[in-house]
Amino acid sequence: MIRSQVLICGGTGCTSSGSQALIEEFEARIAENGLSEEVKVVRTGCFGLCALGPVVIVYPDGTFYSRVEKDDVKEIVSEHLLKGRQVERLVYSDIAEDVKDEIAHASLNDTTFYKSQKRVALRNCGVINPESIEEYIAMDGYAALGKAVTEMTPEEVIQTVKDSGLRGRGGGGFPTGLKWSFTAAQPKGQKYVVCNADEGDPGAFMDRSVLEGDPHCLVEAMAICGYATGASEGYVYVRAEYPIAVARLQKAIDDAREYGLLGKNIFGSGFDFDLFIRLGAGAFVCGEETALMTSIEGNRGEPRPRPPYPAVKGLFGKPTTENNVETFANIPQIILNGAEFFNTMGTEKSKGTKVFALGGKINNTGLVEVPMGTTLREIVEVIGGGIPNGKKFKAAQTGGPSGGCIPASMLDIEIDYDNLVAQGAMMGSGGLIVMDEDDCMVDIAKFFLEFTVDESCGKCTPCRIGTKRLYEILEKITNGNGTLEDLDEMEKLCNYIKENSLCGLGQTAPNPVLSTYQRFKDEYIAHVVDKRCPAGVCKNLLTITIVEDKCKGCTACSRVCPVGAISGSVKNPHVIDPAKCIKCGACIEKCKFGAIIKK
Repeated sequence: MIRSQVLICGGTGCTSSGSQALIEEFEARIAENGLSEEVKVVRTGCFGLCALGPVVIVYPDGTFYSRVEKDDVKEIVSEHLLKGRQVERLVYSDIAEDVKDEIAHASLNDTTFYKSQKRVALRNCGVINPESIEEYIAMDGYAALGKAVTEMTPEEVIQTVKDSGLRGRGGGGFPTGLKWSFTAAQPKGQKYVVCNADEGDPGAFMDRSVLEGDPHCLVEAMAICGYATGASEGYVYVRAEYPIAVARLQKAIDDAREYGLLGKNIFGSGFDFDLFIRLGAGAFVCGEETALMTSIEGNRGEPRPRPPYPAVKGLFGKPTTENNVETFANIPQIILNGAEFFNTMGTEKSKGTKVFALGGKINNTGLVEVPMGTTLREIVEVIGGGIPNGKKFKAAQTGGPSGGCIPASMLDIEIDYDNLVAQGAMMGSGGLIVMDEDDCMVDIAKFFLEFTVDESCGKCTPCRIGTKRLYEILEKITNGNGTLEDLDEMEKLCNYIKENSLCGLGQTAPNPVLSTYQRFKDEYIAHVVDKRCPAGVCKNLLTITIVEDKCKGCTACSRVCPVGAISGSVKNPHVIDPAKCIKCGACIEKCKFGAIIKK
């Protein structure tokens, strides 16, 4: 009889940190101690706290071990699993304030990272073995599909989704139930369901984590959508760079077919639905629904003019419903628990929860799911653990290359669709990149724009040419050659690209530029008028100097300078030749006395 379970994160992040070796070591040590019949090792999906990986959780007590290494396994097995004593040095102890006096060590739900979260889309991630259909079924898996096809009409399913207030989590925030109703209203015949798992935003990994940690919830949700809209086939379009996600999703599809949960006559209801995977080559533009469908059809991924919309003429010219992974991940819980379960969370116009990939200058890098309306401050300072090294929060970029920056003055903004749009930002798929005082906002805008220039499919001139010209202006500014006239031209070009591009990629490409220019105009002015980068990032606007009073003459800086720009004798102040200096910063990193500065 199993008395304990050792859950080990098997998501991409922890796998890259060596979690597979941990699993093998745990299994070997457990067998060595004669515990194989009592202790089970389970490979799960992402727990969320990626900064602390590899993560190991021991149940039933819920002890949360972080940054576990292979050499730690012997001690955990001998002390915790054999003798019942926690290994103190590995226990994660960032306990939430309201329970700190009651417990000595944090279980998962008692930590500050998890305390403010509400997991719906991620409810099974880090909880079950994603490759076990039996474990998914034990967590009420496929009960929602059974309820839908045996107890509800397609119209009732759609109405429930409408009443829940669920909006598309792929970026635009369109009401999901309304989108489904458009496809359902089309004449009977061949229809399709498509899932956009082509997650291309820099720093975003929400969809990947759901696919790796709970693939059956996507299978179940797409089947429910098929029943509601009259579709008999579904396609998951996922980028080939997600090998773990693809393998687990394929196994989930195969197992669902074997159990009769995909295929013909599901639950004896007469409903037929099957599901297939299509791999993408990593083109960002294929996150746009019409480009995605064009790619599934075997053509180059380029967007199509709309109308007609996919609900009328989509995949292979047939009516099609498209949602992203996170949107679908909410569906089983909505159907199983009712619309009120979902619409009582969140704000008036943004119901439910939202998953964010929290990255950048933040202590707790990882995946979080919070109710809509949670403030940016709570996400950054409480869940995210604040900014490393005592630095000040400067801004957060939401929505990736299509989004915008939220400055420190708006740290108390409630995160939902309408609030972000009103401030020149957007929810996007859920990437949230945190920046501190050392980040240059002009350089950040240039970084995101460079990405969209590379990812433009080239079909329409405003995007193909306009973003390139816009990038050239930003490059001119960061090189110290910009003028005030360039700033005026930049703003005009941004608005032109937004108004005239064919698809969402071009229409939103200028957002990082416009939002940083609006919120941090003083930095743009400093680059143009003063020929200075306030954050000390843009190399052509930097001067690196040695403070004579602080220099000890240790020669460490001169020894690491790759171009021989630093001179001076031992125990005497050194100097930097600005004509030779390439501003690489190697000397700053090497100096132990803070004698080298950039300004």
